[in-house]
Order: sequence, then structure tokens, then C-alpha cells
Amino acid sequence: MLQSFEPFVDKKTRILVIGTMPGEASLNAGEYYAYKHNVFWRLASELFNEQRPFDDYAQKLSCLRKQAIGLWDNLRFCERCGSLDSNIKNAVPNNFEKLFKEYPSICRLAFNGQQSYKFFKKFHPQLLDKYQYFVLPSTSPANASISYDKKLELWREAVCL
Repeated sequence: MLQSFEPFVDKKTRILVIGTMPGEASLNAGEYYAYKHNVFWRLASELFNEQRPFDDYAQKLSCLRKQAIGLWDNLRFCERCGSLDSNIKNAVPNNFEKLFKEYPSICRLAFNGQQSYKFFKKFHPQLLDKYQYFVLPSTSPANASISYDKKLELWREAVCL
């Protein structure tokens, strides 16, 4: 069984970006969105870092923290061959009810892709009515049907307060 990361949140987090499950590169690196072809950090750089690339993972997280953005994934555990969400089996969800009670400043959810939204809706449908949320195009390279510019536009609407 694969295990996801702990949430990256603090008491000031207002927006929570929700993925499905870290891919192989992320799990190996111990970092959210570590796969070099995933555009998540490129989007964050354009939106919040004056289009400058980040020096390291700590700088990436610091940038998100300044924007009151947190990260977590839908699944706590799962089985998966490779990194594709479509290969996920035996999914065990993270406890979002507990997270939201502990961090009541979270008011907006940004789902990183359709699969992320589908898992959340499956395991936590009662929470969707309580939060403003956006179902965004996945930042994964597997989602190449939407241009980078369109992704940037949609992500800007969702994560820029």
C-alpha cells in the first residue's frame, strides 16, 4: 500500500489544493508535485513568485504559505501501479472532517483534476455544500488536452483571492 503525505496547512490556510495521491516521483522525493513534468509549481511561480523559478522545495512551500494555500491529497492509502489515477485500487480516504475542524480558516477547495474531485465526492459528499470549490484541470502531464495558458487562467480564478 502506498501512503500519502501529511497535510501542508497552518492556522492561516484559506485555500486547500486537493490532489488524488502523490505519484511515484513525489513519493520518492517526499515532496508534493515533484515530477518534473507536472506544472503545479510552474503555475505557482507564475501566480505568486513573479514568474521566477523556485530555488528549492522549502521556498515553494513558503510561497504557498504566504498565499494562505495548503496542500493535501484525497487518499491516505491505496494500491497503484505507476502514477496514473486510473490505476488506483483499494483507496482509503484521508480524514477531511477532522482537518476542517482543526483548521476552520479553510474556506475554498481547489481540486487538482477530475479524479481528485470524484474521490472527494465519493468519500465526503456532505462536505461539498460547506465550501466554495473549483474542479480544475489536472497539473499532471497526463492531462495534455488543455493548454498551459488555459490551466493558468483557471487556476488563477481558483487560488487568487
